[in-house]
Amino acid sequence: MSLIKSISGIRGTIGGKVNDNLTPLDVVKFASAFGSWLQNNKNKKDLTLIIGRDARISGQMVSSLVTATLQGLGINVVDLGLSTTPTVEVMVPGLNADGGIILTASHNPKQWNALKLLNEKGEFISGENGAEVLALAESEDFNYAEVDDLGKYETRDDAFDIHIQQILDLPMVDAEAIKAKNFKVVLDAVNSTGGIAIPMLLDKLGCETIKLYCEPTGHFPHNPEPLKEHLGDICELVKKENADLGIVVDPDVDRLALIDEKGEMFGEEYTLVAVADYLLKNKNGVAISNLSSSRALKDVAQTHNSEYFASAVGEVNVVTLMKEKNAVIGGEGNGGIIYPELHYGRDSLIGVALFLTHLAKENKTVSELRAGYPSYFMGKKKIELTPEIDVDAVLSKMEQEYQNEEVSTVDGVKIDFENNWVHLRKSNTEPIIRIYTEAKSQEEADQLGDDIISKIRSLI
Repeated sequence: MSLIKSISGIRGTIGGKVNDNLTPLDVVKFASAFGSWLQNNKNKKDLTLIIGRDARISGQMVSSLVTATLQGLGINVVDLGLSTTPTVEVMVPGLNADGGIILTASHNPKQWNALKLLNEKGEFISGENGAEVLALAESEDFNYAEVDDLGKYETRDDAFDIHIQQILDLPMVDAEAIKAKNFKVVLDAVNSTGGIAIPMLLDKLGCETIKLYCEPTGHFPHNPEPLKEHLGDICELVKKENADLGIVVDPDVDRLALIDEKGEMFGEEYTLVAVADYLLKNKNGVAISNLSSSRALKDVAQTHNSEYFASAVGEVNVVTLMKEKNAVIGGEGNGGIIYPELHYGRDSLIGVALFLTHLAKENKTVSELRAGYPSYFMGKKKIELTPEIDVDAVLSKMEQEYQNEEVSTVDGVKIDFENNWVHLRKSNTEPIIRIYTEAKSQEEADQLGDDIISKIRSLI
């Protein structure tokens, strides 16, 4: 079964049976639910939604279904066509729209697609609102418009220009400093829309761009999640071209990974660390990431007399805490940069602009910049339990067992030791505890995970 309904939207594999996969009927039902929910909650008659899609093979089909459904409800649609998640997020408030739908399954393989739902601020809808949309989809309580009241449809082709100009207008982005460096950049955009948007930005910043997999065909040449094991081609090309750095984005361009001039991974966790270093060096403030992100961000914040806080895992949770703490910078350790001066959403374009500004001003190579940050290594393991075992009770026992350490129960159980940490989270779909660790070496991180698994087994 490959249809996943969650409070953040609906995603699944294309084809197959209704309610099992993401079929045309499922797309129509879910678009109907979101449109109807907006109509029920807005005190206005004429609603407008912004839609945009990544370059997935199924994108045009899904977009057509969503568009026609919204029009059938009497909702106006502004279609950005091939776009990025952050571009749609910027355009929703920019066009005074009532919400948005992004058609992307992010880093999932090509057979997947999804509908991600935005409110009028261009931010992901809350968990509470998402639950209401799901309930409406389940009830199928929809009331479509009569023929004279159908929604209007228009397209826009200037969204990337608007998004990029907003980035260039930010005081902390120094285009002139970047231009003076004439950076040579290799870009892997996994044959999706980053292959359109990122070169436009790099051109404005005076960089020479060497494109790798930048044709928006939706045929991903490798696993689209920007992890080291998938990025051998760009690492080789950076060295071959004597480039200053490599840039990798996922299909919807909300995750940013970097390659140094030696063809080595900068580390997805360190994209946020480097950007925060630059911003907090210039303005003391608060940095936010989630509980499963690297301790390096906390270390860097402290060197700049700034505060650090961790939220539950999930972009919505990070954004909520960022607003509460009035954070200067936030994001997730998967290369997601959230810069509130622009908007509250993960955005690879602003990540690129801020990182290149930092690189230009530090007058260092990418590897030299990386060497200046605390070095940590992460481990990811899981322990499978039998269905009758109470996972919550196990986590509660672990909290008790380590009560003398710094323990957070905001999201599962996170135990901060002096030189490392472990984060235990239960799966929502199966009797599994996910175990994330971080330490000063890979061996230590993996060993900590094994020790924790042994401890859990002893408590069952």
